[in-house]
Amino acid sequence: MVLPQGITGSTMPRRQLGRRLRDLRNRARMTTRVAAQRLEWSEAKIWRIETGQTSLRGLDVEAMCKIYGAPADLVAPLTALARETKARGWWTEYGDVIAEGFEVYIGLEEAAHRLSTYESELVPGLLQTEGYTRAVLAGGRPEMPPAEADRRIAVRLARQALLTRASEPVRLDAVLGESLLYRRIGGREVTRGQLEHLLELCDRPNIEIRLVPNDSGYHDGMESGRFVLLEFDSGTGEVPEPPVVYVETFTGSAYYDKEAEIDRYRAAFASIKGAAVDAREAIEGALARV
Repeated sequence: MVLPQGITGSTMPRRQLGRRLRDLRNRARMTTRVAAQRLEWSEAKIWRIETGQTSLRGLDVEAMCKIYGAPADLVAPLTALARETKARGWWTEYGDVIAEGFEVYIGLEEAAHRLSTYESELVPGLLQTEGYTRAVLAGGRPEMPPAEADRRIAVRLARQALLTRASEPVRLDAVLGESLLYRRIGGREVTRGQLEHLLELCDRPNIEIRLVPNDSGYHDGMESGRFVLLEFDSGTGEVPEPPVVYVETFTGSAYYDKEAEIDRYRAAFASIKGAAVDAREAIEGALARV
């Protein structure tokens, strides 16, 4: 049970451990209610553990393995994995400015080997310049103190390091709506700087940026809205971590990891990408109009 190299933080270990404990419970044909009763915990705690929302002590893992009848040779690896659930990622020092639950996404993003994202209204965070991010924050939260804005910007810029890291940079497949190229976010200079940055990113071998023309006709993104499909590779020859889809809305966010849900979002991304064209020419055209 080896974790992929380069992963920081506890998100992936928590997901891995939770999934394995859920599988053990299901094999024991035990409901969450019965498990909670036997462990003298709440059902909510079982749910948080199995969905990777909380860290675990080794003693708790041993107790769960005992009531689930886990094979003896599995207890030690799971207990060792429990220690990894307490690891701290770089983003924990920004806990005061990270939205509730978003630290889970950052951990998944750090661990992913491929991100497929669709965004129609704003440049995705991983592709934003500092000036663009600042303008978005100022427009959406004008009452935000400058110090808080600086820390939020620092988080977004730090996340972008996964695109340029020397060892196995993440593969980013981004499909954007053409109209966002012509949206003046932050004024002329900020807009120009953002467009120039997108052009530079088009040259990176691990990044593909495509645009859905305004006259493209129907595609599934019109119904799905923006989303990110995160895929993982263990790098060890083991079965990789299952993919997950992250969807952010105006009032919160959601994660989808059931096979049928993943399949539907894969199909949606294929539909959207099928309607898209290479971004370079459109970005150059937008630059000429700024």
